[in-house]
Amino acid sequence: MMNVDFTKSNVGNIDRIIRAVLGVLLILSVFSGSSWVVGVIGAVLLTTAYFRFCLAYTLFDFSSNKEVISEHK
Repeated sequence: MMNVDFTKSNVGNIDRIIRAVLGVLLILSVFSGSSWVVGVIGAVLLTTAYFRFCLAYTLFDFSSNKEVISEHK
């Protein structure tokens, strides 16, 4: 079983900004007729931006956070 550490952020600053902007845009698009699924995806993006943690990144052993990358080596 994989050990997931939720306390280590794996989302970097640029990645975080992109996720936040896309999340807001996707949530707002629901009010102009998009599917609610798009809003859920936007909420997930906003959540991962806020917590600076992405479970998918952990599953693929990836990080866009430069501080974590330098500690890992």
